[in-house]
Amino acid sequence: MKAECINAFYSATQDVFNLMLDLRVERGDIKVVEGLVSSRNANVVLGVTGDLKGSILFSFTQDMTLEMVRIMSGLEMKTIDSFVSSALGEVANIIGGNAVTNLTNHNYICDIVPPQVIIGEYQSLSMANKKALLIPLRTHIGEFDINIFLSESQ
Repeated sequence: MKAECINAFYSATQDVFNLMLDLRVERGDIKVVEGLVSSRNANVVLGVTGDLKGSILFSFTQDMTLEMVRIMSGLEMKTIDSFVSSALGEVANIIGGNAVTNLTNHNYICDIVPPQVIIGEYQSLSMANKKALLIPLRTHIGEFDINIFLSESQ
């Protein structure tokens, strides 16, 4: 996968977290992973269509998810309910929209499909692409991952 694809999503994540949550995002070491089992409680899958096709998986812990929603809404939530799920899906949707906009600078024309929010621990998720790039990220409120399952359309 080309660096511009990774950078588009990382840069969009940095921008959204900075603007919406006033959080700085630091990247860990990128890894190639095969198959996927998410040990995080809150996962959002965004489909990508166009010149690139596949999925992006955002994986968060419950504590980080609840803190993100508290920062955005001012509400203390104890569990991930429909309000929290909707807010989390919207954050991922904004990141995805910004990322595909960033990709136009590299002559990729893409779109995203509405997010799917999956709540629960140790979810086994099957993606069309067997290999993904795992980008571990950290903020002062927690760690999360972005898994990029993208390939160029034929």
